[in-house]
Amino acid sequence: MKAKSVIISMVVAAVALLSVLALYVRIGATADSVAVLKTTGMTCGSCSGKITDALQGVRGVAVAEVDVEGGWVVVGYDTKSVKPETLAEKVNASGFASAVHRILTPEQFRQITGREIGKKDASAPGCCGGKGGGCGSGKQAKQS
Repeated sequence: MKAKSVIISMVVAAVALLSVLALYVRIGATADSVAVLKTTGMTCGSCSGKITDALQGVRGVAVAEVDVEGGWVVVGYDTKSVKPETLAEKVNASGFASAVHRILTPEQFRQITGREIGKKDASAPGCCGGKGGGCGSGKQAKQS
């Protein structure tokens, strides 16, 4: 009988632990759109971290990339959960001036940059990896 109560206690403890951990695990959002935000006031990696943390806390954000030197924030997000204007507002609320510059599909982003959103090419400088001129280069992708 004592072994049975120990097993029940262990199961209850495991369920409680899993429940607590579930609160800390973010359900992975999928990016069906990419917002390119023109952002000013960023000066260092700390600014990048502050913006990334703010955006990762938004439901529907799958990935956020910050280009401090270029003044860009690129956000992969789920259009059913969040609007791009809300993303810019979140960056503004974290202390940086930000506005929506362009909205792309993940495919358009890949065509412009040569990479998938969230998979940075460390050797490529500037927004969007710098390939194809990057964001704001005048090379415009068709918006859907």
